Amino acid sequence: MSQEERLRDIQIMARRDGRVTVDDLAAHFAVTMQTIRRDLSELADQGKLQRVHGGAILPSNVANIGYQDRRDLNEAAKAAIAQACARDIPNGCSLFLNIGTTTEAVARALLGHRDIMVLTNNLNVANILVDNPHCDIIVVGGLLRRTDAGLVGTITTQAIGQFKFDLAVISCSALDEDGDILDYDIQEVGVSQAILRQSRRSFLVADQSKFRRRAPARIGSIAQIDAFYTDAPLPASLKADCESWGTAVTIAAQTQTGTHGD
Repeated sequence: MSQEERLRDIQIMARRDGRVTVDDLAAHFAVTMQTIRRDLSELADQGKLQRVHGGAILPSNVANIGYQDRRDLNEAAKAAIAQACARDIPNGCSLFLNIGTTTEAVARALLGHRDIMVLTNNLNVANILVDNPHCDIIVVGGLLRRTDAGLVGTITTQAIGQFKFDLAVISCSALDEDGDILDYDIQEVGVSQAILRQSRRSFLVADQSKFRRRAPARIGSIAQIDAFYTDAPLPASLKADCESWGTAVTIAAQTQTGTHGD
């Protein structure tokens, strides 16, 4: 493997896991730790990674990674989460799907549903659901974010306020172990908060990598969510919190569902 290929793969691993270590990379690529240190220093010099003791992390906590990279990350986990979520979405309901590659996976999992109305500020979701003839689609207006075909801003928030839907399915950019739901874009945060206000019930879909990321803007708390779908067991403290909040937790990878509260 050339250095160029190795540097590319290191970046992919960092985006997937949030951080990489010298020891793990040396073992993975069967090279010396000195070689890996030089690779990480080069990526740091290019602004693609930030060096930390024993390895490197993604360089910013204030900007999301690119849409294409997000779509390619953890595809199997997102598909499993989406299938688990879709099983709990009844036919004949109205729901909102927000911006995110995981909510796009949920849209694909809804292609067999009947008599549903889906509202969205995500043009990708709308295009996916076109293939379901039994789904009415409402796209709320707003400022088009070309990077991921999302609609955001004051117009979007105001448009959402004209509706009251049965269910909101939202994703996010990051999660704290205290249960805070986080994102990078302040405008998108306002939209997600409006979605939660206008829904009778709410589902959160997020894979385990979101716990390894940090974002500066707070959407709300898992305490506000009726059901949380993810792909790995939660940290013990957050699991206990979900029990006290009455938030149902489904671990899609294990096809187990735990429901707490009413």
